[in-house]
Parts: sequence; structure tokens; C-alpha cells
Amino acid sequence: MNIALVAHDVHKNLLVDFVIAYRHIFQKHQLFATGTTGRRISEAAKLDVIRLRSGPLGGDQQIGAMIAMDDIDMLIFFRDPISALGHEPDISALLRLCDVQRIPLATNVATAEMLIRAMENGFLSWREEIHKYETARLNGTEHI
Repeated sequence: MNIALVAHDVHKNLLVDFVIAYRHIFQKHQLFATGTTGRRISEAAKLDVIRLRSGPLGGDQQIGAMIAMDDIDMLIFFRDPISALGHEPDISALLRLCDVQRIPLATNVATAEMLIRAMENGFLSWREEIHKYETARLNGTEHI
């Protein structure tokens, strides 16, 4: 799976610790992350992470574009719900895209843990089935 990892400054340490704790799962998947978050995860967890721009400098929009193109299978976004952020419209658009594209989304550690454990146990394979159906539909070969 392609997993996007994003964290606002107040939650970067938490996300790094989370990835380290579940390194054995994350190492089996392709990871994408915004700027500093990606660097910190890569260095601390010793994992390959494709780094995008910083969130406020377009990284959130890059991940949004990947979600729109169905290139991301899960988003873990430890966001700061308390502080006002200048790029809040980008954040809202990113969360909306997850809903539109049916992308599993965790915005806190409790939900992230459930998603990671579900992924580990094969409970997110429905995404593969949806991809098969949509490909068949586009090719005109679906069976109802």
C-alpha cells in the first residue's frame, strides 16, 4: 500500500514514535510524507520515505493530487485541531478528498493504530476489489 504521513509541528514527535513502534508494518509499504516529517521519520525509523514539499509550501496539495489520482491508499495525518493555521483550506481540501476517494484517514493516534492493525490483518483489501471493479467498468467488462 501507498501510505501518506503528515504531522503538524506539535505532533511530529508522536508520528515519528508511532512509525517506529509499527516499523515492522510500515517497512512493507511505500511511504510518502511532507517535508520535515518525512526527513524525521526516515532518520529515526530508518525507512525509505518519499519526501514531498512542506505542508504549507504545497506538500498537502501534492498529497491531495496523489489521492485524487488514486495513488495513495491511506493517510495518517496527525493535525493540530487547536491552532489556527494559514494553510487550513489546503488541510480541509485534503480531508475532503479522502472522503471523496474513499481513502482511510486517521487524524489521531488511536484511529491510526486501528488502521495499521487492520492493514496488517488484511482488512483493507476491499480497496483492491474496488480497483478491480472500477478497471473492469472502465473497460466495459464488469459483471453485475
